Amino acid sequence: MIVNLLIFLAIGALAGFLGGRLMKKPDADLVKNIILGVIGAFVGGFLFDVLGISVGGLIGTIITATVGAIVVIFVADKLIKK
Repeated sequence: MIVNLLIFLAIGALAGFLGGRLMKKPDADLVKNIILGVIGAFVGGFLFDVLGISVGGLIGTIITATVGAIVVIFVADKLIKK
């Protein structure tokens, strides 16, 4: 159980890092992007489920979490700027 949580957090952190890079925000706060990536992992899983997209394996999980992180980072940036 603890191992699964740590793996989930690590994937979320990686997704946040990748999401920040893909959103071309290299100067953005890394810690913020990692936190948003962990949240994005949930969002990505939800979005993929709603859209009926099924991916498997570690790479699929990272892709799902990264897509969710991009969505969350985009929304957070729009909310913060307004």
